[in-house]
Amino acid sequence: MHVSVNGVRLFFDVEGAKLVPDGPSMREKPVLLMLHGGPGADHSIYRPAYSALSDIAQIVYLDHRGNGRSEDGPREGWTLAQWGDDVRAFCDALGIIDPIVLGASFGGMVALAYATRHPGHASKLVLVSTAAAGDEYLERRVELFERFGGPEVGALARRRLLEQRGHPDQASVEAWARLAMPHYTRVPRNPDMGRRAINRPPVLQWFTRPDGESHNYNFFPDLDRIQCPTLVLGGEDDPMHPIESQADIAAALPPHLVRFERFADCRHACIQDAPERTLAAIRNFILRPK
Repeated sequence: MHVSVNGVRLFFDVEGAKLVPDGPSMREKPVLLMLHGGPGADHSIYRPAYSALSDIAQIVYLDHRGNGRSEDGPREGWTLAQWGDDVRAFCDALGIIDPIVLGASFGGMVALAYATRHPGHASKLVLVSTAAAGDEYLERRVELFERFGGPEVGALARRRLLEQRGHPDQASVEAWARLAMPHYTRVPRNPDMGRRAINRPPVLQWFTRPDGESHNYNFFPDLDRIQCPTLVLGGEDDPMHPIESQADIAAALPPHLVRFERFADCRHACIQDAPERTLAAIRNFILRPK
């Protein structure tokens, strides 16, 4: 399905009913709005892993502009501010009130843009394996990739993250996909996940170009604007966004709103390495009264 939002048609899909029979009445479930990672990926990376939450929430999956099945719009609109504004406008277009917004990795950055630019709109926020500022803990990331992948992967990470920042050659891009990406998770990913995803390299190239926003964004000065309960999740062994990034976010948020969960033996995005623990933490957070 598509809906026009801020001049582009955004693709979305829905899992589960909003209203369910409950004795003599219809019980209303909250909306869990899923913001996928990337950039350049699509919402399919969340399915079917998060489907188990459809019994307590209506899940709405959104492809960001320039990503997945959504329209591109001008490249100048491929910014965290625009992606965050799109989330608010998307909810307005569909009549979604008080959403619970979940973003992992890049999706968490979009969630932070949305929550800081539109405080008070979300009822709750879930941030998984993300970062609030660009180019954080680069040496730490290199160290972790070397620990899990050995000297070859460590050297590749050093070239990609520290030496070629924003302009890797094609050989490095291909080597990264072959050698480094398998170490994003401890449990190997189902190869069908990658086959069914729609990948849009141009938006990733734009976001990570030498002067691109991936290197210089910073939400820390605005995190105190967030007004809703926020769950921060991170894997202790995440080589992409080390656990220190999650700890920094949790420390900067209003303490009465934040809940911080650190998962041992987990790497990036948690759901792959610890699905039961991840879903239990999110489920408990959704069900907890505000």
